[in-house]
Amino acid sequence: MEIQIADSILIQDYINGDERALETLINRHNQRLSSFIYSKVSDREITEDIFQDTFIKVIRTLKRGRYNEEGKFLPWVMRIAHNLIIDHFRKSSRMPMFEGSSSFNIFSVISDEKLNIEKQLIKTQIDEELILLIDELPVDQKDVLVMRIYKDMSFKEISENTGVSINTALGRMRYALINLRKIIEENNIVLTN
Repeated sequence: MEIQIADSILIQDYINGDERALETLINRHNQRLSSFIYSKVSDREITEDIFQDTFIKVIRTLKRGRYNEEGKFLPWVMRIAHNLIIDHFRKSSRMPMFEGSSSFNIFSVISDEKLNIEKQLIKTQIDEELILLIDELPVDQKDVLVMRIYKDMSFKEISENTGVSINTALGRMRYALINLRKIIEENNIVLTN
């Protein structure tokens, strides 16, 4: 229990502006999360990419105040990694069972008693609400965001697809996230149940 309490304190510290608190959290769970990702993808480079993307999502969620205090940090981070692993497999077409299906059952890939149907439905609802918000962004920012988050493209691939430099693509992603946060705040939208 002490570890979970310590996690929640670190999360609060990070939300309150202490960047080092996140570093502590990442270091604490690095081994467990990396091992979990690697056990599914069996590739060091892909493991690193998914690990980084997991914490990009963690940071976005914490900064938006969307983290549920009652949740446990590690299972929550693992769920984010689960979804990114599934996205990776769907993108690489190594899971034909998902072909032509806009929705999929996470249980067919990873069994985890902490992932129940209700949470999956909530995630789907959050995704649908986010898509509507993303539509309000300027086209160049929206394109980069969709390619990165929904198509799981690297910034190098985004750069090649849009004809802009990697730095410009990164900049557009940054502004897209800033603007998305503004839209969420201005509309007082709550993306959690």
